Amino acid sequence: MKKLKLIILGVVIGLAAGLWAGVNIGKEKSIFSNPFKEISLQDRIKQKGNEVMKDAKDVIRDSLKD
Repeated sequence: MKKLKLIILGVVIGLAAGLWAGVNIGKEKSIFSNPFKEISLQDRIKQKGNEVMKDAKDVIRDSLKD
């Protein structure tokens, strides 16, 4: 019975740690960062701006290849 309790406790802790890491990986953050912390508006604008610039560079490079 004691082994069963330890196994269940290990599974619960493993699931919690896996969920924590999975959420952070999904948000493209560090694994050990707080997954519940909201990203500020300024940081979101910077991220979107970088994505737009990267996409624009790709489009320009593709158009120059043809």
